[in-house]
Amino acid sequence: MPHRRKRPRPKGKKTDINEATPLKGFKDLRAIAKLLAPLHLIGCERDKAKNRDLHMDEYCLLILFWLYNPVINSLNGLQQASDLEKVRKRLGVGRASMGSLSESASIFEPKKLAELAQQLSDKLPDRTPEHFDTLDKKITAVDGSVFQVLGQIAQLAWLPKGEGKSSCGYRLHCQFEVFKGTPSRIDVTPANPKGDADERVVLEKSVEPERCYLIDRGYEKYLLWNVINAAGSDYACRIRDKPNYQVTQENELCVKDLAAKVVSDQIVKFGTPQSRTTLPDHVTRVVIVKVKPHNSRRAKNGQSGPSSDGFLRIVTNNLEVPAWVIAALYELRWTVELYFRIIKQLLGCRHLLSQKPNGVTIQLYMAIIGCILILSLTGKMPSKRTFEMVCFYLMGLASLKELEAHIKKLKPQID
Repeated sequence: MPHRRKRPRPKGKKTDINEATPLKGFKDLRAIAKLLAPLHLIGCERDKAKNRDLHMDEYCLLILFWLYNPVINSLNGLQQASDLEKVRKRLGVGRASMGSLSESASIFEPKKLAELAQQLSDKLPDRTPEHFDTLDKKITAVDGSVFQVLGQIAQLAWLPKGEGKSSCGYRLHCQFEVFKGTPSRIDVTPANPKGDADERVVLEKSVEPERCYLIDRGYEKYLLWNVINAAGSDYACRIRDKPNYQVTQENELCVKDLAAKVVSDQIVKFGTPQSRTTLPDHVTRVVIVKVKPHNSRRAKNGQSGPSSDGFLRIVTNNLEVPAWVIAALYELRWTVELYFRIIKQLLGCRHLLSQKPNGVTIQLYMAIIGCILILSLTGKMPSKRTFEMVCFYLMGLASLKELEAHIKKLKPQID
């Protein structure tokens, strides 16, 4: 009988997991169980019979286990893995039924998980360079990104894909502390950026004092700037190419400003006396930087980004620091984009296991905690190669000595 070639498994299909599947090394996750132990009783208030088998700390351990094991690509796969004796023994969890896993996304409150992520983040060193020390504020890049879910949920369907089809998902609003390499806050909303899900509204409701917010032109809103200023924080916001303001003062440029391609530093007044919208209630400054012009390029999903006329206009309420520092600050905004890439491509969040807001938030916080653990282990922002080495180590394919050798070769990515 002729040899028949095996057909490749279609993407998105369930992967069978059995005792022979390479899942070695994950006993190291038991150390994380101590961090998650305070979450054990969360969501048990409704368990009057006292017979709950799957608790929040165990659910989070399973989610983290899934993040680090590319062999598992679905909730069914995760449930099947929990059937394995070695998994239960080394993670310290019991068998999880599909019903328990599905219910967990509704009854477990992610607030305590957010607090844990913040506690871990607080232990990381601050690597703020000297020329930013004069700000005396936490430099925080802000942006949003959509995470797709596998199921089609009518109220979340928004992203156009062409031919009358759409995908659905959630939008993650992230406030990212640049020189710690971790988010200080995340908010999850439906993907459609309207109403309470508008990124500007989300930030307005979560502004904190003593921060310097780095925001793109999607956040160009006078009311938002007023809220940030009133909270005792700074902002550096890119604005559109044809802004509506009048120059009231020209500031002299220094040698460092010119070297940073700053072409002007101005005190300005937005709007006109006839403006019907809320105007800035504080003094505003616009720093203009020469950049490479570009035209918008249409994306595959039918959306297109704005063009640039070759000048980057940055409005800020900080009147003290030199213009070149404002220009350097805005460049740091892209760190949050890199972080989204890490979360989506490296930590298994290209799609979401849960379709429920709490489940989505828990999964994202566990991805963030996983990212913090890599950062604390390596002292560097996670890269694809580093993530792969950690996976190889946890799966038993790489030794601790090989992982440490990889870490020693890394170049710092947070200056």
